[in-house]
Amino acid sequence: MFTLIVFLSSALLLAVQLASAQLTPRIIAFIFRDPVVKAALAAFVFSFTFTLGVILRTNGPVPLIAGTIAGYGSLASLVVFLYLLDHMGKMLRANGALRSIGIMGRSVIKSVYPRFTESPRRSPKPADILIGEPARTITSLREGAVLGFDSSNLIALAQRHDCIIEIVPQVGDFVTEGDPLFRTFNGGATLPEAALRNSIAIGSERTFDQDPAFAMRIIVDIAAKALSPAINDPTTAVLALDEIHHLLRTAGSRQLDDQVLADSNGTYRLAHHSPDWADFVNLGVTEIRHYGCQSIQVARKLRSMLENLIQNFPERRAAPLRQELALLKRSAARAFAEPEDQALAEVSDPQGVGGRSCGSESANGRHLMAKAAEVTQS
Repeated sequence: MFTLIVFLSSALLLAVQLASAQLTPRIIAFIFRDPVVKAALAAFVFSFTFTLGVILRTNGPVPLIAGTIAGYGSLASLVVFLYLLDHMGKMLRANGALRSIGIMGRSVIKSVYPRFTESPRRSPKPADILIGEPARTITSLREGAVLGFDSSNLIALAQRHDCIIEIVPQVGDFVTEGDPLFRTFNGGATLPEAALRNSIAIGSERTFDQDPAFAMRIIVDIAAKALSPAINDPTTAVLALDEIHHLLRTAGSRQLDDQVLADSNGTYRLAHHSPDWADFVNLGVTEIRHYGCQSIQVARKLRSMLENLIQNFPERRAAPLRQELALLKRSAARAFAEPEDQALAEVSDPQGVGGRSCGSESANGRHLMAKAAEVTQS
């Protein structure tokens, strides 16, 4: 059992290093948080500890129940080990990793933005309630990334001291010592600073817990690495765009305004900032468009995603998408010198290359098709 634990730990560390080099280093924490990995290691450690305890505490014949538990525990550990190998092999593939990260990202988006766009209830903007100069500013005593905050405790503190609390940094922002963490309005002179600082978590790197953009950040990093000249794997970038498409569909159906929270009496007590729709679009599209501008496969998939989102969202959501679509068209014109390649890049394809074209070429695309035909005939 001890050999199995050592072998598994060594193999797991090696697999994580290879996956981080192939995908992104930010996937390491995600792998070690996987419940299957934790359960498998817990089963191995239990079997090892139990059998070791039986050996050390038994001077004569081994009790039947202890020997049975030790034997079946070791057998169960071997079964769990084989299952873990299959699970890790699927999870560390690009498709498996992207899908798992996408599922977690959609869950966080739904929890941070609970209301749909058609919801009649609207919260005020922070500027509507944060009027005048702040009464106090509480700064950070350490550096790191903002991981999350305890909204219920902050609301209770603001209600107890009859003030409004603003969380200055956004979840995921990096703060250093002396940067403002909180501002209080309409009072709060007696609010204890230690209680405020204990209500916000600051760590060495971002986590999924309250960060709706972190999952998309990891997926974009995987796509960017796949599009690097050293790897040159546009198909992985297309798989990443599938998950980004799903994340944008989820975010676009929610109210993405900054959050203003009230206490039980309906008085607004807490304001915090979160990414809006333009932030999500820029994060999910801009870097992949920049790094994948010379890939016909990525250009066609990206065009298909943008056109689909424009068709399914109202005009107020479509404006940044149309801007990205125009930038994609200009990038393709610069990247491909041949009119035939430009014509191919102007066509939407859900698979990038090889799928059924959407048949929604723009007027410029049809012009390029005709021009390509002329060049071919000449």
